[in-house]
Amino acid sequence: MTVAAKVSTTRARPPLPAGRIVVEGVACALGAGLLWGLVFVVPLMLPDYPPAMLSFGRYLAFGVIALMLACTDWPRLQLLQRQDWQMACELALVGNILYYLFLSAAIQLADAPLPTMLIGTLPIVIAIAANFSAEALPWRRLLPSLLVIAAGIALVNSHEMALLDDRRSAQDYFLGTVFALAAVFAWTWYPLRNSRWLQQRPALASGTWAIAQGLATLPLALLGMAAAGLYFRAHGGFDFPLGADAGRYVGLMLVLGFCASWLGTLLWNRASRLLPAALVGQLIVFETLAAFAYAFILRGALPGSTALIGIALLVGGVILGVRAFRGN
Repeated sequence: MTVAAKVSTTRARPPLPAGRIVVEGVACALGAGLLWGLVFVVPLMLPDYPPAMLSFGRYLAFGVIALMLACTDWPRLQLLQRQDWQMACELALVGNILYYLFLSAAIQLADAPLPTMLIGTLPIVIAIAANFSAEALPWRRLLPSLLVIAAGIALVNSHEMALLDDRRSAQDYFLGTVFALAAVFAWTWYPLRNSRWLQQRPALASGTWAIAQGLATLPLALLGMAAAGLYFRAHGGFDFPLGADAGRYVGLMLVLGFCASWLGTLLWNRASRLLPAALVGQLIVFETLAAFAYAFILRGALPGSTALIGIALLVGGVILGVRAFRGN
């Protein structure tokens, strides 16, 4: 191969998907976002349960559901190689356990508004990181949608930032910011690594990969739940293991384990296979939109004018992003 051919091969961008594939991928990402949005309202429905119990409870349910589903997909699971299981464990640790532990700690230290604002930047951060690592689209075509989404995120979160108060110390806000940034890093790494792994393994079914991640999450969730039990038995503050409203807790954890974790992961895996990582990163905005919609429904209130404008910008940014990535 000549030097010119090598340079040409190095600089070649991956082909953009056809219009039908884009539509299917966006639909899968939308479904995942609608399911993941449930994660942000369940804590409001279980206000007396510590974040650790919500996190480990969700992923314990996910692991048990994956264990049951594995019986129906056992032949394909047996085809997974050692490196596949190693990657499933890495994704489960970083994208599931560590992400929610960091986020929970941030909310406990700095209250919800500041971590919510930082987590809300994920569509921008992931899209930029993805386009840097494998430039799927010229920046002049990618930036307009990112700028519109950034403006929408700023407006939607402006009312949350107005709720910041002086009940917490500067040290708490600083540590909360550090944990929130760690959560952003964890969930920037997860979709990029997950997407790259799926692109490299076209024969790996999205459902099989979702089950594999659930199986990898189960021992981590069991260890986390055991550690939480030891902590609460030593320090009190929670009626371990099921709390004061056991039926509601178990029911909601099963809903999150099945809908948000398994089905959401399955749909996201499908979207990650069909779409470039830079576009998939932008589509995480569906999770933000769903979370706000569910919160407003739970409150029984309509969003204000600023939030509505922000939501309109978020939707417009997604439309611009999809149009930019449509095959010519």
